[in-house]
Amino acid sequence: MIGDDENTGDEELSEEEKAAAAAWENMADEGGEGDGGADGGSGPVSNRVLDQSEIDSLLGISGGGGGGGDKPSGIQAILSSALVSYERLPMLEIVFDRLVRMLSTSLRNFTSDNVEVSLDNITAIRFGDYLNSIPLPAMLGVFKAEEWDNYGLIMVDSTLTYSIVDVLLGGRRGTAAMRIEGRPYTTIERNLVERLVAVVLNDLTATFDPLSPVTFRFERLETNPRFAAIARAANAAVLARLRVDMEDRGGRIELLIPYATLEPVRELLLQMFMGEKFGRDSIWETHLSSELWQTDIEINAVLDEMTLPLGEVLNWKPGSRLNLECTPDSEVELRCGDVQLFKGQMGRRSGKIAVKISDRLMK
Repeated sequence: MIGDDENTGDEELSEEEKAAAAAWENMADEGGEGDGGADGGSGPVSNRVLDQSEIDSLLGISGGGGGGGDKPSGIQAILSSALVSYERLPMLEIVFDRLVRMLSTSLRNFTSDNVEVSLDNITAIRFGDYLNSIPLPAMLGVFKAEEWDNYGLIMVDSTLTYSIVDVLLGGRRGTAAMRIEGRPYTTIERNLVERLVAVVLNDLTATFDPLSPVTFRFERLETNPRFAAIARAANAAVLARLRVDMEDRGGRIELLIPYATLEPVRELLLQMFMGEKFGRDSIWETHLSSELWQTDIEINAVLDEMTLPLGEVLNWKPGSRLNLECTPDSEVELRCGDVQLFKGQMGRRSGKIAVKISDRLMK
């Protein structure tokens, strides 16, 4: 009997739940129809469930088959818009473009192979975000800008590392470089990559030389990004991605220079072209100075001046006399407007009143 009562109670509860669910469905249908009528729709939309592609689009997660590119969308776009937009450095783009041309020649001499270097892009990124995005395994070279007293980072990915090893050790063309996963880099591989980094830093020094003499000195080679921390995670940095192609082999080189490292030459990097002067034009400066030397100005010779009360000045009448406290030997001041220029002795020359300058009052 107890079991029967329990079953009966369960059936009654389930019926109540069904009735409540039906009531909620009716309310939802009425609300959906009302919304649809107002919007011009034809059916209820309140019970619609998002599928996986719509959820990914909302979260800004790119799908595997979509060709949306690297542009963020959805919530990711909102988060990206909150990042600080750092200033562009036009001259830095010219420096990296010059680096690409010089590096192409240097790597051809280094590898004795046909090498093409191209610049993918130059972006501003936070240092911590870059460390988290490095594809492992990779070689990270830390270098120091001697004159600027700060550091930079150069990353050589594993594909380029094995390609350089294959080329320098006499690998045959037409065969892909062997890549063995799950093992650390050998001493030979590290030494060859150090030589590659030295070539890049030598060219980077030469590209900055016309702008500001600086020496980039190689410090150490790391394989763990944690040990290559040269700045705080939130610090801004400039990232230049270079693509190195050696016929059927190649890889990527990434140069990361923190904004703090570039601070000593920031004004030079803000120039639009080499030799630009901020707010100055040497041609117009020459014209202006030549015209100023030929400009006529009016100079007043002041014998003496005195301060009197305004009431006394108002009592002056025709015939009133003002006694100046000066003698024939007193010096006079030469003024242009309110600016005191010179002080000198008054005399006569060629029948005209003249002043012999004895002191300069201009500061």
